[in-house]
Amino acid sequence: MIEHRCYAVEPWVLRETALDLGLLAQSESVFALSNGHIGWRGNLEEGEPHGLPGSYLNGVHELHDLPYAEAGYGYPESGQTIVNVTNGKIVRLLVDDEPFDLRYGRLHSHERVLDLRSGLLHRTCEWTSPAGRRVRVRSSRLVSLAQRSVAAIVYEVEPLECDIRVVVQSELVANEELPPPGGDPRTAKALRSPLESLGHAAEGGRLRLLHRTRRSGLRVAAAAGHTVSGPDGTRLRSESSDDLARLTATSVLGAGQRLRLEKLVAYGWSATRTLPSLRDQVDAALAGADSTGWRGLAAEQRRYLDGFWARADVEVDGDEEIQQAVRFAAFHVLQAGARAEERALPAKGLTGSGYDGHTFWDSESFVLPMLTYTQPSAVRAALSWRRSTLPAARERAAQLGLKGAAFPWRTIDGAECSAYWPAGSAAFHVNADIADAVVRYVAATGDDDFDRDCGLELLVETARMWRSLGHHDRRGRFHIDGVTGPDEYTAVKNDNTYTNLMAAANLTAAADAAARHPDRAARLGVDDEEAAAWRDAADAVHVPYNRELRVHEQHEGFTRLEPWDFAGTAPEQYPLLLNFPYFDLYRKQVIKQADLVLAMYTRGEFFDADQKARNFDYYEPLTVRDSSLSASSQAVVAAEVGHLGLAYRYLHEAALIDLEDLEKNTRDGVHIASLGGSWMALVAGFGGMRPRGDSLGFSPGLPEAISRLAFRLAARGRRLRVEIEHSRVTYTLLDGEPLDLWHFDERITLSTEAPRSLALVRRPYRTPPRQPPGREPRGHDGGAEATGPGV
Repeated sequence: MIEHRCYAVEPWVLRETALDLGLLAQSESVFALSNGHIGWRGNLEEGEPHGLPGSYLNGVHELHDLPYAEAGYGYPESGQTIVNVTNGKIVRLLVDDEPFDLRYGRLHSHERVLDLRSGLLHRTCEWTSPAGRRVRVRSSRLVSLAQRSVAAIVYEVEPLECDIRVVVQSELVANEELPPPGGDPRTAKALRSPLESLGHAAEGGRLRLLHRTRRSGLRVAAAAGHTVSGPDGTRLRSESSDDLARLTATSVLGAGQRLRLEKLVAYGWSATRTLPSLRDQVDAALAGADSTGWRGLAAEQRRYLDGFWARADVEVDGDEEIQQAVRFAAFHVLQAGARAEERALPAKGLTGSGYDGHTFWDSESFVLPMLTYTQPSAVRAALSWRRSTLPAARERAAQLGLKGAAFPWRTIDGAECSAYWPAGSAAFHVNADIADAVVRYVAATGDDDFDRDCGLELLVETARMWRSLGHHDRRGRFHIDGVTGPDEYTAVKNDNTYTNLMAAANLTAAADAAARHPDRAARLGVDDEEAAAWRDAADAVHVPYNRELRVHEQHEGFTRLEPWDFAGTAPEQYPLLLNFPYFDLYRKQVIKQADLVLAMYTRGEFFDADQKARNFDYYEPLTVRDSSLSASSQAVVAAEVGHLGLAYRYLHEAALIDLEDLEKNTRDGVHIASLGGSWMALVAGFGGMRPRGDSLGFSPGLPEAISRLAFRLAARGRRLRVEIEHSRVTYTLLDGEPLDLWHFDERITLSTEAPRSLALVRRPYRTPPRQPPGREPRGHDGGAEATGPGV
């Protein structure tokens, strides 16, 4: 999209200068606003035309039966699908009785601007009706980051050539007609009119709709308040029914006159609270928003984002597209988690219904890393949500004959929803990914209360699962058999290296946490013998290695498998999972997404530099990247092993996945994990940032196409700025007590009194490996590889 003539490249805004109906669905995703609790897709206020209407509340879902050709023990019986809740965005306009519909009449100009600093979406258009009446329409909207339950719109209409009679209809609408979804028809049935009415009201400028999901039984409330200003004679009328509440404003506008509508919308939902309680909740939220007003809400939004960018901004000189894209990415990642407050972080955030609104392991592995160092409160809340789902995870583990907790592969409320075992539930590594996020958060923040009251329990229960899932062989080595790693083209294998190394770290972290909090650990039933067993398993974990090839195996025996016939695979046959049987994929050397390569990032201390280089060279020609998660991981490791130009191309693919609609499915919502991964590619890739105990280490290096990279971080109650150029790096402590860091292998101490500027040494150039034919990175290379190494 960003290359389309309608879109401009600017550092702090995403600007659309004309309306292309062919891009409408994609634009609704990239212009979506959210705070982690409420999500509004970037639909036009008038409701039509649209690609996919979408108003979401985090956690509100409907149930549907899961399809199985043959039943099996332990298969989940019920799926979950995010619900399009009451739409509060609708503001319809009639000009002399003709509806404002951009498909008719003449559209003179249309511009939308998403301002990443203010958090507002602005729209301005000029339109002439079929009867020749020309008007200008302006609107701005926000989903409040300060007031969690509130969203708001300001809408203005003015005549441009002659007096006009206008009717503005501000609505709350439930059970909107949606485009038919793909996939299982039972999912489609579940989404058809999923809300049943529990009540409605319209009093003056106040509207309210109350509903309940039909199968999951979740109560949903939406309320709206209005302030209308216009010339004398402007009249208001309100009405409501089961699925519609409407305020109608009518006026005659002369030259220089405007009709202005300020609309405040409040949402709430609950599985347990009574209907009166939920009604009072949204009424109270609306009263709070009303006392703040539109201008106050906009000012709160700006203050919130000023604080975020002071911790999170990334500056990129030399590539305007990446500069815009990384800020766009950080904004959407923030929106996904800012006010989720002990709810899941869905793979699409709240920007669309893709993946049925489920959360996966990528939240902990690709989204929380960025938030840990920029918005740590969101990470605390996300991991607290995981802890709240421990009862379901313990039940799942028991069902599978395991101890501890087995967290779901995909879910909305904590129950497993994956209907496919090999590439779903068998991916037990999600448990270690959660543990890894706990360890990272505690190290970055020093949050001892969380460590004791929440983190410990997550570490203990996941460690118990690993100890019961694995076993020691006769020589004492610890094996984990029959599991699937991140690569979903290699399923149900023994000793997946990523899984084993992550499990070992999980086991060690649990034993360490139990030692830090012995009283709390004792209440969880942890004794010295159990903690010692965890350490024994971690120390003895088996990591398969091919001595002849001198590479680590993705799983035991991987390098013995027959290589995939890449030369005989046509470009249109990707993604492979849609054109070849899993049976064939599972028994060949072909990799959907970074797996062992990801392990070299997350558990990099296990591999030396030569091993990383050889492993990367071996697995790169086998990796087809049929997953949006892969490019950022490959970028990080490519940068570490010296392929800076290749890393730069992978950065482009990760960062521009939605702005260029690289996967051709941005219409379903943006790819939050890939966007978070673009931050990783810059900060962990070119910045070389790695946790080193309770500190941070940096090993920077830039590709030729980037002349300067600067980023900000929050760590241990301090703010840090790192600025990298080709010849030097400068570390600046912006506030807080002195901080110890590692610059390569040199330990340095920073204070706020003065920055530290250190020289960078040029790395030796290494010839980059090739990718499978036709699967080269889709990003630009900027001449990076052709001109040799960066730093």
